[in-house]
Amino acid sequence: MPINELRSISTFAKAVELGSIRRAAQSLGVTPQAASQTIAQLEDHLGVRLLHRTTRSLALTDEGQRLLEATRPALAELQRALDQARQSQDEIAGPLRIVGPRSTFAGILMPVLEEFCRMYPDVQPDVQLDDGISNWVMDRVDVGFRIGASADEGVIARRLFPVQLLICASPEYLQQHGVPASLEDLSNHRCSAFRHPATGQVLAWYLNIDGEIVHRHVVPALSTNDTELEVLAVLAGQAVGQIANLSAAAYIRAGRLVPVLTQHISEHIGVHLYYGNRTAQPKRVRAFIDLAIQRLLDTPAFVLSASEIRQAAAVKGRARQR
Repeated sequence: MPINELRSISTFAKAVELGSIRRAAQSLGVTPQAASQTIAQLEDHLGVRLLHRTTRSLALTDEGQRLLEATRPALAELQRALDQARQSQDEIAGPLRIVGPRSTFAGILMPVLEEFCRMYPDVQPDVQLDDGISNWVMDRVDVGFRIGASADEGVIARRLFPVQLLICASPEYLQQHGVPASLEDLSNHRCSAFRHPATGQVLAWYLNIDGEIVHRHVVPALSTNDTELEVLAVLAGQAVGQIANLSAAAYIRAGRLVPVLTQHISEHIGVHLYYGNRTAQPKRVRAFIDLAIQRLLDTPAFVLSASEIRQAAAVKGRARQR
């Protein structure tokens, strides 16, 4: 009959340590009969007697003494490893693996990460930003951020804030080329398009048309697989672009970008935080999740209010109409 050797040896060692199989059973949370049977099975498995038992005491045989001396260091090391694993649940220290999208996300993550590192200097963040989808299990991810839906099952998702896709241009562009009066009018303008870094595909603009999200391709005067470069091109007056609030909000508030065709702003996707089962997480992971939610949930830093959009769009009235 197969036995659990580690459990059997641990029961044997505990009985010797406490001087009683009954006390060993109490310590291990089993019945005295179960503890006695476990030791008997170990003796049968090894073919030697390990203990001399009486109703009042027990004593080691020579074979039992040799087994105890040989296994005691390994049992002590195992106990230390188990204690360290338990303590890690209560310590805010150690590695923290974070993944997120490369495009536009560093500026969102860094303020949260900087605050967290000041609060918990013994945590070592390992941040991987990539526009591809990570394998949650194989990459041993603690916390993930994604724009849109997750490709992984078995993780918990928390929507942090909406992604507002705004058609924008610089005031200089609008002064020179006029303000597009309709989606059809965009064919008379220089437009930018984003080329997905992972697939190389030029992405369509996502537009809200009468409450329905519609994909519409533009003829790009400029296309790029780098979000920052696209934003810089629009800021420089080279094109009209559909820019996410993650990048555009600060420039709109500063008057450097003007939203146009605001009735077609899309908010159908959002920035999500992903994590595994909280009951099994180290405290450092739970602390980072809590801080990220506290700082990013519906954050006004990146989400433009309806009144802000109306006020910013009013600038177009001073531009030359086509």
